[in-house]
Amino acid sequence: MEVKKVADISYEEFMEEHYKPGIPIVFKNASKVWKANGLFSPNWFRENYGERTTEKDGKSYRMKDIMDMVEKSSESNPAPYPFIFDIPTTLPEIEPLIDPLNLNYAKPNWLETKWFKRGYWGSATEVFIGGPGGKFPYLHLDYYHLNAWITQLYGDKRFTVFPRGQEEMLYPRPEDPWQSQLNIFEPDYSKFPKYREATPINFTVGPGETLFIPFGTWHSAHSLTPTISVAFDQLNNKNFKDFLKDVWIFKKREGTVKALAMYGYAWLGGQKCKLADSLKSRH
Repeated sequence: MEVKKVADISYEEFMEEHYKPGIPIVFKNASKVWKANGLFSPNWFRENYGERTTEKDGKSYRMKDIMDMVEKSSESNPAPYPFIFDIPTTLPEIEPLIDPLNLNYAKPNWLETKWFKRGYWGSATEVFIGGPGGKFPYLHLDYYHLNAWITQLYGDKRFTVFPRGQEEMLYPRPEDPWQSQLNIFEPDYSKFPKYREATPINFTVGPGETLFIPFGTWHSAHSLTPTISVAFDQLNNKNFKDFLKDVWIFKKREGTVKALAMYGYAWLGGQKCKLADSLKSRH
């Protein structure tokens, strides 16, 4: 598998060549529809939202201090990674700058409907901030089998993805099969020998570029420079069946009654969204 970078591709081409078969792709120009493209920078966030805070490992950090940290970060002494700001709750003012959120490609997205805006379904719209040397703490699949869309708006980030079907070589955690036991940046082959047979695909996503990671794709990331990106999730009929399975698994931890209620609500919401998609396709 190769992760292609494309400058211009139609929505129909994307659906047939990447979305339906579940193949990652990097869009070079999709973010041009966002006012945030070319605007976001450490100084811009310092000046506009310097006092906004987020938590990382139980500690609260201010935006301006985070930006100082990531600009001083290095491979040998990296800043904590990642710093994450939930946009709807901590930075709602920037929502108009990332509209349309779907970039005219991530559609339909049932997470934008009233059915799935209620409650927590593993979905999020977030700003990720990191510095050189910052590595995502573990190789993982996204919970709830959601598709991930990551738009790099400042700096360069190296991503690693794996073709589907390599789970045995990636050693999922028994208690949490969405996370790997591996540190892919410093693999211990004596402990995880089958990883030698895995075929990681590494590529860099730069400013203005958008990465589509289809559900079921193992991935991780490594900041090469100070980086600012916006990430959001996608749900629709293609990943809905697996999404429902995860709803049951996660909500079951809170009790069978809670799981039945949430599963039923999600199932009903999915039927409503399917009907809405069907009606749109007729017009």
